[in-house]
Amino acid sequence: MTSAGIGAVGSLSSFDKALGSKTANKEAAGLTLKGNINHSVCYWVYNDHPLDQFCESIKGLGMSAIDLLGPKEWPIIQQHGISCAMCNGAELGLYQGFNHTEYHEALIKNYTEWIPLVAQAGYTNLICFSGARKGMDDETGLNNCVTGLQKLLPLAEKNGVTLVMELLNSKIDHKDYMCDHTAWGVELCKRIGSENFKLLYDIYHMQIDEGDIIRNIKEHHQYIAHYHTGGVPGRHEIDDTQELYYPAIMRAIVETGFKGHVAQEFIPTQPDKIASLKKCIEICDV
Repeated sequence: MTSAGIGAVGSLSSFDKALGSKTANKEAAGLTLKGNINHSVCYWVYNDHPLDQFCESIKGLGMSAIDLLGPKEWPIIQQHGISCAMCNGAELGLYQGFNHTEYHEALIKNYTEWIPLVAQAGYTNLICFSGARKGMDDETGLNNCVTGLQKLLPLAEKNGVTLVMELLNSKIDHKDYMCDHTAWGVELCKRIGSENFKLLYDIYHMQIDEGDIIRNIKEHHQYIAHYHTGGVPGRHEIDDTQELYYPAIMRAIVETGFKGHVAQEFIPTQPDKIASLKKCIEICDV
């Protein structure tokens, strides 16, 4: 929301008042973060902003990390003192994942090259995907993922890199994606049995496919390396326009002792995307 859109305090919703939203004058200033949540943001949502410029914008919000960048972008963000909280680029795509053995050769080649690059850059998380079902049952998918990923875990462990599989909804956005429920992802983590394989818990996606967000976070937090946000429905701002109450979710994450990053991945509806990002960082900074 722009400063003009915020208006007088009396016009704020009760939701905004409860969150302690800033007035128009404060909106133009930087944020003082509490330090309980490590904030990141997915650049693809803001890629109409040059990366150099975007780095300066998020530094003004007190942030020091960006998600979903590869080796070509890392030197740019490093010049600004920004890290990459979730690296990408080794994957073949959401649907060409580890659950189909025909992709294993290419995936293992890519990740074998990428894992040392991530470590050399000083980063720790590298994203991966299950792939599409294509008629495959859960058990076969689990077994195939274990077979492929276990070939990479010794290298990941040696380099201190965690392979992080994203939970995505298969109901609306990513039809037929296999890793679409927490239980399936947790079972894969248990079978692999390494601290260097965990889950990216996308709150938006999991609200769509299963709900019960806070209980799942509390029960399975030891298998979660990273979080993404997004408003439901529509993946827009995480404010009172949607059905989730993010302050409570963030408090639940803090209570688990989580020390990783929570990355904003909502698609702004407001013209000023950075102001919208700022508001949502404030909502999550519990």
